Amino acid sequence: MRSQFDQSTRRSRSAFRQPVRALVLLVALLAGIMTVPGTALAHGTVVSPATRAYQCWQAWGNNHTNPAMQQQDPMCYQAFQANPDTMWNWMSALRDGLGAQFQARTPDGQLCSNGLSRNNSLNTPGAWKTTPISNNFTVRLQDQASHGADYFRVYVSKNGFNPTTQRLGWGNLDLVATTGRYAPAQSISFNVSTSGYTGQHIVFIIWQASHLDQAYMWCSDVTFS
Repeated sequence: MRSQFDQSTRRSRSAFRQPVRALVLLVALLAGIMTVPGTALAHGTVVSPATRAYQCWQAWGNNHTNPAMQQQDPMCYQAFQANPDTMWNWMSALRDGLGAQFQARTPDGQLCSNGLSRNNSLNTPGAWKTTPISNNFTVRLQDQASHGADYFRVYVSKNGFNPTTQRLGWGNLDLVATTGRYAPAQSISFNVSTSGYTGQHIVFIIWQASHLDQAYMWCSDVTFS
């Protein structure tokens, strides 16, 4: 009788454990899905003129193990070597609760990374690929989560600043445009008019999102023609 009882108990425990194991596997699977880059962390970025992280992802995301990158695109190569997640999560370079104190809370030399240590490779001076633009150009934001904007601020690096040898600081920038609010949308575009810029520069953009106090800052390497 005891043997039959023990066998029955073991069968009951086994029957109980099977759905528990299935539940644990399901939770693990869902957790894995939520940590896939770009899934739970989808926000937005400026795609034109392309930011440094977006340009590297666009050029090498599907080919990031290609050794040719080291010679063909050394700045993207060093960024991928430092932290590939900088490119995989190109839409998530945000900081919470700055209260518009962008300059006070973002040190010189850390502007291109938005003060995020995980993205520090984006601050490195060098031969970043550039986007050709005119003095009248269009900024386009891709906002996967449709946050909208309280405003954008657009800066251009001053004449004489050399992005191939210098880290960007606030004193290296000219403010060229400040926008008004934009309603939530997955794509926001606006025109910027400048004058007097030629050659290679950095376009530095701040996006103050509307849904929360979230600030995004990026560097886009450009060549004015």
